[in-house]
Amino acid sequence: MRIAVVERTLCRPSKCNRECVRFCPINRAGSKCVWVDEELKKARIDEGLCVGCGICVRKCPFSAIHIVNLPERLERELVHRYGPNGFELFRLPIPKRGVVVGVIGSNGVGKSTSLRILSGELKPNLGRVGEDVDWRDVVRFFRGSELQPYFQRLSEGRLRAVRKPQEIDRIPRYVKGRVGEVLERVDERGVASEVRDLLALDNVWDREVRHLSGGELQKLAVAAAMCRDADVYMFDEPSSYLDVRERMRVARAIRRLAEEDKYVVVVEHDLAVLDYVSDLVHILYGEPGAYGVVSLPRGVRTGINVFLRGFLREENIRFRDYEIKFEVKPPERRPRPEAVVAAWSDLRKRLDGFELKVSAGEMYAGEVVGVVGPNGIGKTTFVRMLVGELEPDEGEVSVRPGVRISYKPQMISREEMRGRVRDVLRDAGVDLESSFVQSELIRPLGLGKLMERDVSELSGGELQRVAIAAALGREADVYLLDEPMAYLDVEQRYAVARVVRRLTQERGVATLVVEHDVVAQDFIADSLMVFGGEPGVRGEATPPLSLRKGFNKFLRELGVTFRRDPETLRPRVNKEGSRLDRYLKSIGEYYYTAVVEERE
Repeated sequence: MRIAVVERTLCRPSKCNRECVRFCPINRAGSKCVWVDEELKKARIDEGLCVGCGICVRKCPFSAIHIVNLPERLERELVHRYGPNGFELFRLPIPKRGVVVGVIGSNGVGKSTSLRILSGELKPNLGRVGEDVDWRDVVRFFRGSELQPYFQRLSEGRLRAVRKPQEIDRIPRYVKGRVGEVLERVDERGVASEVRDLLALDNVWDREVRHLSGGELQKLAVAAAMCRDADVYMFDEPSSYLDVRERMRVARAIRRLAEEDKYVVVVEHDLAVLDYVSDLVHILYGEPGAYGVVSLPRGVRTGINVFLRGFLREENIRFRDYEIKFEVKPPERRPRPEAVVAAWSDLRKRLDGFELKVSAGEMYAGEVVGVVGPNGIGKTTFVRMLVGELEPDEGEVSVRPGVRISYKPQMISREEMRGRVRDVLRDAGVDLESSFVQSELIRPLGLGKLMERDVSELSGGELQRVAIAAALGREADVYLLDEPMAYLDVEQRYAVARVVRRLTQERGVATLVVEHDVVAQDFIADSLMVFGGEPGVRGEATPPLSLRKGFNKFLRELGVTFRRDPETLRPRVNKEGSRLDRYLKSIGEYYYTAVVEERE
């Protein structure tokens, strides 16, 4: 089974020489396999005539064409296709009453499309492009599976679904008023006050929606979904913009919906949150922008481990050519005066009614310093003092003479990044001809197809990937990365983590990473700075600590313990109040343990 996909956002016949048409061997033999649809102004490919030579794929200057060979058995499982030569989705996740079903996979392989279909927003066309497929055909398509009664009830209006969207930054455009007023307007279940307590919304209850931060908008979106009276609740990336404490708070609130015997489906990239909130997991794999395949459901532990290994045994599919591996590595941090790249004395900074105190510390060559703490606690303020954008009121920051600093800020300004992506990266000092840049940044972050696009056209996630490549691709002695994992999928997060570790160790540079994803910090960091205090009022930061001391201090304040998976060694959150959770708290080991968990 061969499919030909043309990404419409990338295809620009008016700005190329139509290489796909000119070089196609079938066209040159006199047939019409590839042509430009003059109405759509996009390339079209006849899949029946295509021989899969791949010449059009290689010749397209915008990387808009995908020619993919798939197993024939998938042809009978095609659920939806977005137009001629459009993205194809095979199979769907299976919601189950009283169970939280997690969905994990790369960006662009159909996770959000799956939720739209399951919520009834998008009727599946079963691959019949241009037809208005009858709901009876949809129900018949899923006969013999658990989705048959689900779609039967959905088509008859006896199943109501609510979806928390991924794009929460659009909320202020359409929702006006104070937070409390908004939630009371949508409160169909009479649970607004309960949700207010569950999600700790007291501080923002009387605040205008237009004044909310990203994390506050995320909690508003989750709360609004929970207040609606529905049978099915779907949450698309509910942890974005949130710190660790708030992620756990949202995860606990979502689990309560399943305890009310509701259908709950969650798409999530933070492995710790996905592991904590889910009972079953579906893996989505495929080629971003071209096709996506939904795997069979698995227990949450087994499913995440399979995803990390990149191999589906029963389907004999390897969807990634490497495994994501973890190590139990709690090394003690020893002073290395000869390797100091940057240092700071006790610092104090007052800013708009907020006060930050940072204990004296040092960064060493060859070391990745992780930074953790709640939102609004001063992490970005500290990074800006290291860069030199802010001067401390007390104390000083000293950097070794001649040291070059590369900084990826938390908030990325489109105004400062103008023109094509290729030009932005070159202007930032990135050598695009370097094999290291191509293999470690451009390909893993999927930037090849974005090179000719203008930065003004990019989504938030695409802009983030460009900013990461600009920061890591230039030559420097110190790299400062403020929340580099935001918007990235799991594979992209660990691609960034791998390149950061390689850069740091092989080139002997120092790197500081501010990040809320605990599992990603475990993967990337050698030491840890912990920020605490009262968000928006005062912040206090430790010097870089060993990972054992740092994680124990941080998680003790959160009241959360982790255990290690015996197969992959990845960190897993313990259920609050469980026997293991109580035991680890009693011995003061919140993170690094040798406890072996029983198999599911």
